Amino acid sequence: DIAANPYDIKIVELDAAMLPRSLAGKQLDLAVINSNFALAANLKPTRDAIFVEDKNSPFANIIAVRPDELNQPKMKALAKAMTSPEMKQFIEKKYDGAIVPAF
Repeated sequence: DIAANPYDIKIVELDAAMLPRSLAGKQLDLAVINSNFALAANLKPTRDAIFVEDKNSPFANIIAVRPDELNQPKMKALAKAMTSPEMKQFIEKKYDGAIVPAF
C-alpha cells in the first residue's frame, strides 16, 4: 500500500504481464516488473533497471512443503540440491544477475 506520494506521481495498477509491453510502448515512464516478465520481454535487469533487489530481499522465492513432508528424505535431498554451490553457479551463469541466489 502506498502511504504517501509527495512527488504527485500518477500510479497505475496493471497486470504484471502487461508491464513490459506498456513500458516499451511508452505508455509508462517507469514500472516495477517481476524478473520473469522482464526476462520474457528481453529486458536485462542488470542493464535496464534503476534498482534490483539483492539476495537479502524479504521477497525471495521459496520452496514450501506441507509440515508432514518436511523431514522426508526426498525433501531433504531437494533442499540440499537447491542450495548447492552447483545450483548457485547455474543461477548466476544462466540469469547473469537478473535473478540472484538467496541462499
